[in-house]
Amino acid sequence: MTRAIRTSEDLEVAAAAGMATLYPRRLKILVGASSCGLAVGAGEVELAAAQAVKDLRLDANVTRTGCIGFCSQEPLLDLMLPGGPRVSFGTMTPSKTRELLAGYARDGRLAADLAIGRFEREEHVSTGQMHEYPQCPADLAVVPEWSQLPFWRRQKKIILRNCGSVDPMSIDEAIARGTYRGALRALTQLKPEEALAEVTKSGLRGRGGASFPTGLKWRLARETHADIRYIVCNADEGAPGAYMDRTILEGDPHAILEGMLIGSYAIGACEGFIYVRSEYPLAIQILEHAIAEAQASGLLGSDIFGSGWSFRVTVRRGAGAYVCGEETGLIESIEGHSGEPRSRPPYPVTQGLWGKPTVVNNVKTWASVAPILTRGSAWYASMGTAGTKGTTVFSLEGAVKNAGLVEVPFGISLRDMIYDIGGGTRGGRPLKAVQAGGPSTGCIPPSLLDLPIDSDDGSGQAAVTGTGGIIVLDDGACMVDMARFLLGFFADESCGKCSPCREGTRQMLEILTRIARGQGRDEDIPLLERLSRTMSAAASCGLGATGSGPVTAALEYFRDEVQAHIRDKRCPAGICAIGTDDPAQLAPLTRE
Repeated sequence: MTRAIRTSEDLEVAAAAGMATLYPRRLKILVGASSCGLAVGAGEVELAAAQAVKDLRLDANVTRTGCIGFCSQEPLLDLMLPGGPRVSFGTMTPSKTRELLAGYARDGRLAADLAIGRFEREEHVSTGQMHEYPQCPADLAVVPEWSQLPFWRRQKKIILRNCGSVDPMSIDEAIARGTYRGALRALTQLKPEEALAEVTKSGLRGRGGASFPTGLKWRLARETHADIRYIVCNADEGAPGAYMDRTILEGDPHAILEGMLIGSYAIGACEGFIYVRSEYPLAIQILEHAIAEAQASGLLGSDIFGSGWSFRVTVRRGAGAYVCGEETGLIESIEGHSGEPRSRPPYPVTQGLWGKPTVVNNVKTWASVAPILTRGSAWYASMGTAGTKGTTVFSLEGAVKNAGLVEVPFGISLRDMIYDIGGGTRGGRPLKAVQAGGPSTGCIPPSLLDLPIDSDDGSGQAAVTGTGGIIVLDDGACMVDMARFLLGFFADESCGKCSPCREGTRQMLEILTRIARGQGRDEDIPLLERLSRTMSAAASCGLGATGSGPVTAALEYFRDEVQAHIRDKRCPAGICAIGTDDPAQLAPLTRE
């Protein structure tokens, strides 16, 4: 039931209602129903669970949650036992669901051999409180605890703190796990400057790829004289293999709304926009529902918490252009223009939306803000590296056993990510390369796996996070083919505004396609290097300037393989159709 929330006591009333559904006294059946789960049958599992509850006359409720991150185990179904623990079951089907629940209805026991993990406790990260589950029954003691699973034990959930635990359509459950406590503190106990200082001291940096210090960006906007300021959440995620932002929006929308509310107060911006690509219909549906809930509860709108501060949020749908992930292209799109980057300066923090100071931060950045206000800047700064504090989220994909979303403190190595968390390559095949940090970074060889992950490689001793996608490639991959695929992505997504990007990507793609056909020439390599330098120096925006990255990396780290295609007319991996003029025989530029 929607209720007005104006005080800390009102928040506690909502939290109590949320706790009653988060941890009910009867059986709770929790289905992971984000896009990743739905794509492999979570909807059918949910229907089967609901029908089994009816047929077996179980005293239970079936509810949805977001993605907990273990995507290779989807569809996931969790059972919260009355007076018992939470137990997770992976790769579920409707028939396995019916059998599992039938066994429970028969004797109150679960098939422990089907379980992948159990929870002994769950931390409510925003408050630091720990929910302890009742003691595990003896028959479930053989099921490993989640924190001991290789995929999980190195992770630290801050951004993904509520994903996979709360119903994303329930504001009460979000509040029960601490959401809106940071906003309450900021708006009722701190001055805007004090809230801004707390974020600055935390060391939080942007999680969208550029890694600009968040507090500094906010301060520049706040100190720019203007009658109106805006804030924007950039949820235009479009890099191959990346789905971190989508998962947060689908699993914990109030984390973003609370972060934006705190930011609006610190910056002095009464209006905000969330820019989401239209290819994320479920995320948009959940986000719009969350906004409506927050408005009905008085957590968005006028005089929030009786503080006199007002803030409103609007969802804007993007048409799916990758270039709108660049903040000035995004601003152009929100204004109703073609999504093409603007020349800078001026920068958006001083002259952005409709000429007013505008702060644009990524989904992961906004989701990081609230715990800083509740747990303190020193707590947040205790995680990460000297230059980059806190945690970030990666999508770990490709030829890796444990694929999914991974949240870790900065400083962990790629080797630990792939072998400790990811479980190594599927089938134990040799690792050939890793495409880390988004398509613009290209692929790096195994010799660089021990570099720590950071947001800055100024010393040349770090693996840069970029947009956060990690794709693992085994020895069956061809690096010419991979460079061609990534470059084809940039060629398709170029907005066409500047010729270095528009023409440079297509010329390099033509050269790589010739090489893949066995028609390469010795002069192609220096030509590709000159084109790369030209794009980097002359493109209008950061996306164009880094669009040649896949080719640069291939020539730096895998030159012998490129030369084998050119001089020996041979693809070492057997991927490229050497000697054919038929484009249909080449690997497709678009990968499913």
